[in-house]
Amino acid sequence: MPNIYEANNARYQSMKYNRCGKSGLLLPMISLGLWHNFGDHDDYENMRQMCFTAFDHGITHFDLANNYGPAPGSAEINFGRILRESLHPYRDELIISTKAGYLMWDGPYGDWGSRKYLLASLDQSLSRMGLDYVDIFYHHRMDPDTPLEESMMALDSAVKSGKALYAGISNYDGPHLLEAARILEELKCPFVINQNRYSIFDRTVEANGLRDAALQEGKGLIVYSPLAQGLLTDKYLGGVPADSRIRRDGRFLTTDALTPHRLEQIRQLNDLALERGQTLAQMAICWLLQNEAVTSVLIGASRPEQIVENVETLSSVHFTQEELNQIDQISH
Repeated sequence: MPNIYEANNARYQSMKYNRCGKSGLLLPMISLGLWHNFGDHDDYENMRQMCFTAFDHGITHFDLANNYGPAPGSAEINFGRILRESLHPYRDELIISTKAGYLMWDGPYGDWGSRKYLLASLDQSLSRMGLDYVDIFYHHRMDPDTPLEESMMALDSAVKSGKALYAGISNYDGPHLLEAARILEELKCPFVINQNRYSIFDRTVEANGLRDAALQEGKGLIVYSPLAQGLLTDKYLGGVPADSRIRRDGRFLTTDALTPHRLEQIRQLNDLALERGQTLAQMAICWLLQNEAVTSVLIGASRPEQIVENVETLSSVHFTQEELNQIDQISH
């Protein structure tokens, strides 16, 4: 079964598509995540242009969650408006995913992994986006207090009701992936993908067995935070810019992360990227895409130009073994 889709249409020629595990689904090597910059206080026209730029460069996959914003739900509302006003004619050329698993509304039924929460959340997400179905519906995180069978049966119900085409799980580890795969296989539910954090600086999926389990089970792996919240760029080599995420937000990256040791690692990685003729951000994405377990890399963006820069990454995915060894030595 061929792994890469080769397109004739100009829109898709700048993108490469990987098969998602052993499924029939193909995903672009780069997908657009709407975690940041699609909330209530962001510029709507900039959101539109980022979506248009992504699609015009063959990025067919748009990834959301019920709680993306801020405020929670606002990313889905804004993306739904873009769909309604501009992208709806292309719905069958798009992969749209959403998730539920983190706190979304008050009371005992708006968090974690109960059947009550997951299915109610999916209905809310569809309403916010104005859709009849999503292509992928994820359980967003493992729930230590709800039986895994209950959460997986909720995903199965979402698919068999026609409200989702595929099931996925996010932020799971290897052992729980294997258990989830067993349950969903028995239910004959098309579980095709895992979503987890992965970068040169964050190797958790290697340590907890998720990467190897995904390969073993023939499931796709789509990875987020490929740039470690901006650390794997040249942004901080000259200090902390006023418009950086550390200055603007601070929830997910603080100045404490910029230790002298980390800054030296960033400098060395940046030097290696320049030797390869790339920016550090491009090399960081490339490093993920050369991994056989990785189906797609989820990028975030604050302006359209960043999306174009990331798509250009695909021309230099190859690494020598010496370069891979250097990256490991620098980052550990």
